[in-house]
Amino acid sequence: MMKRLLFLLIAMSVSVASFAQTQAKTESGVKIYNPAANAQADLDAAAAKAKKENKHVFVQVGGNWCVWCIRFHNLVEETPELKNYLNTNFETVLVNYSPENKNEAVLKELKNPGRFGFPVFLILDGNGEVLHIQNSAYLEEGKGHSVKLITDFLKNWTYKAVNPTLAK
Repeated sequence: MMKRLLFLLIAMSVSVASFAQTQAKTESGVKIYNPAANAQADLDAAAAKAKKENKHVFVQVGGNWCVWCIRFHNLVEETPELKNYLNTNFETVLVNYSPENKNEAVLKELKNPGRFGFPVFLILDGNGEVLHIQNSAYLEEGKGHSVKLITDFLKNWTYKAVNPTLAK
């Protein structure tokens, strides 16, 4: 009887591990980050555009290897209100962090946001200066990111919220 129970527990453990690996491979098969991108050029262009349009820059740092990075990206893409709010109020840049390109110099300039894990979000002003670094774990509820928590976070970091007297 003990041998059967032990065998059953081992079989279940292998099944769960196999399922988790398959799910991670499936989700990380998505390629939203470009390891070959020039992150500094992308950030500079976004900051310049944000400055002209009285917006801030929303930076998502992560990699194609990161299941939670892909899940966050998919949540934004599949939630029209969230996607619209983000696009209306921010210029968005995805900065790659992976073995192919860790973007170490850029991330150092951005005050080493990877210390909070991945994905990690930054809000930059129109000069490319870091206004805020957000640990994405604080935007989770239950088993994933919360649209409400993300929206509340974004509302606190719009150009108008940070510069109420300067907003047009």
